[in-house]
Amino acid sequence: MGELFLDKVVAFITRAGAQGAELLLFEHPYAGIQLPAGTVEAGEPLAHAVLREAWEETGLTGLELRRSIGAQAVTLPDHRFTLGRAQVYARPDAASFGWAELPRGVVVRCLRQEGDFEQIRYREWDRQPNSRYVTYEITGWAPRALLTDGLHRHFFHLSHHGQTPAQWTVATDSHRFRLFWARLDALPALEPLQAGWLGYVQKELGYDLAADVHR
Repeated sequence: MGELFLDKVVAFITRAGAQGAELLLFEHPYAGIQLPAGTVEAGEPLAHAVLREAWEETGLTGLELRRSIGAQAVTLPDHRFTLGRAQVYARPDAASFGWAELPRGVVVRCLRQEGDFEQIRYREWDRQPNSRYVTYEITGWAPRALLTDGLHRHFFHLSHHGQTPAQWTVATDSHRFRLFWARLDALPALEPLQAGWLGYVQKELGYDLAADVHR
């Protein structure tokens, strides 16, 4: 554990607005305001992954990949990320009842280990407007070979030069997202983890999204 990392990408999509640089955001129906982001497929180039995820979550074509703006390594000692589609079994035995399957890229809590399996728990919360309750939960045993405790998160700056509505919706991942532009100097409150990504890029990596919009 710890030798393999899952790769994820984050897209900071900007445009030059009438009152300054703007950032594209979406409102998740149950998890607050977020940035387009997602999991890199096995063997997929990072640049391809961020453009694919950006298109899937925004519906926009013609996005320009301006540059890579750094990466962040994350290790969660008591949690795991799924490296592929992970079958969840009733017992630590592949011959037992496989009653659920988790997709690649989700984070789960590690409860215990036995042989080549780990007992994991996946929870999805209703977080709008706050973490009110667990909407569903999966607990069972998954093969250790399909789990990792490490993540590499890659940040990219993309730009859009075409016209869009003031807001629009995109149906993806079994949800409907509301997309909108927000001024970089007057952003709404983002989902807490993602708000930290913005600070990491601006402060830790020293990259100013607004300053680069007009370059």
